Order: sequence, then structure tokens, then C-alpha cells
Amino acid sequence: MPKSLPRIVLAFVVTLGLVLLGGGPASAATASSPGPGIDVSWPQCGTTLPKQPAFAIVGVNHGLANNTNPCLASQLAWAKTAKAPATTAQPRVALYVNTANPGRQGSWWPTSNTYNGVKVTNPYGSCAAGTFKACSYMYGWAKASDDAKRRGVSNPQSYLWWLDVEAENTWQTDKAANVAVLEGMTAYFKRIGARVGLYSTGYQWGQIAGTVKSTSPLAGLPSWLAGAGSAAKAKANCTLPGLTPGSRVSMTQYISGGLDYNYSCG
Repeated sequence: MPKSLPRIVLAFVVTLGLVLLGGGPASAATASSPGPGIDVSWPQCGTTLPKQPAFAIVGVNHGLANNTNPCLASQLAWAKTAKAPATTAQPRVALYVNTANPGRQGSWWPTSNTYNGVKVTNPYGSCAAGTFKACSYMYGWAKASDDAKRRGVSNPQSYLWWLDVEAENTWQTDKAANVAVLEGMTAYFKRIGARVGLYSTGYQWGQIAGTVKSTSPLAGLPSWLAGAGSAAKAKANCTLPGLTPGSRVSMTQYISGGLDYNYSCG
């Protein structure tokens, strides 16, 4: 598992004409949508959060792909107080999940194409035969299934699920196998009718997944880009290519004052 924890901490969404109220950004997803959007997870457990954000993104895991945010229930309840103005480009409540490919060194690794009684159609062949990419695909499928069924999320099909792809988690040097994990997760979420997006930086994505084929299920998924050093740079990053072929950048992130801020690319 990761040697350190992912860096998504707390995100406020800013707009054109950033205005500061009480030391924080006052605008949200688009230039015309009032109020901040915020993302939270286990680091904010016990923290008093701003009331009625424009929208909210909640982390499902406790930093690793195989565990649960201990404050998920209370943070989801808070997130559902979001005002969700009609002009925002983001859903009122979205979720993000940690991803990884620990391989056979993980605390659990699949041995077949069946998980929880479901036989999965695997584009990489048989995990039972030891095909590493096939087992990687099944690992991703299983983690997504756990996120949807075992973490306490009601109506998982109703959410946009962001796959948090960061180098702090454990990954293989085999980029194709790492892609297979993300494809397995995507396939599961789409199977239940949910939407999927990808969170990373261009550099980390390149190190973990590399170039993804246009035929991959990851192609065309919305991208949420981290790595900007200022609000202006975050806005400019909306014009960058998405992480996969056919992807558009939906949100960009920058860090200021120890917090992660996000700009919604309208």
C-alpha cells in the first residue's frame, strides 16, 4: 500500500474575478454561480465545514483503495446541504475514490474473474490463469464494487465517481496493468449506471498510466487536473488536454494557504 497518503485535502472552487470573503474564495463552479464548492475527506473529520456549499465532493476512502473514510456518513450528510445553483457545471454532490495496483504484494489480490458471485467479462483474459493484466482489471473491479457496496454509500449509481490517480499510492512499473485497474473500476461504475471521471496531474498520469489507447474505456472521461500554483494558472489549465484521448478538462486544482482550491471549467 502507499508509503504516504494522497494529497487531496480541502477544495474550494473559484471563478473568474476571484473574490475573498473571510479569507476564502467566494465564487464557485462557473462565473455566474455563487458560493464555494468544497471537497472533503478523512483529514476534515471533526472539522466544522462551511454551510451550504454550491456543491461538494466527498472522499470515500481513508487514503487507501481498500478502506473507508471514517467520516463518510457525516460528510455525505453535510454535502447534501449543497445549494447546487443551476448554473454550476458540477453535480451537487460527487465522490472520489483512491486507486492503486499493489499486485501480488497487496493484502488481497484476485485469483479469478469472479467477485462476490459475479462473473466478470474480462477483456484481458483469465485471472485464474495468472494473466497479470486480467487480475489487475479484476482488482479494479473489486475495489469499485467495495466502494459502491461496502462503504455506506446509498444509491451509488446516482453519483459521479472521480478516480484519484496519484503516485503516493502503490503502482506497478507495468503501465498497461495500471490502466487495466482503472478500466476495471470504470467498468464497474458504468455497469451500475454511474458516471466516472479521472483526477491526477499530467505528470503523475504519465508515470502511472502513460498513453491510453483511444479504444480504452478511459478515453473521453472528464479530467480533473491538479498541479497549478495559482488561481490564474488553474484557470489557464482548463485549456490543457485531458488525461485520455477525447477527454475534456472539467476542473483544475491549485494549492494556496495549505488548502486545495478548484476552478470549474464551465
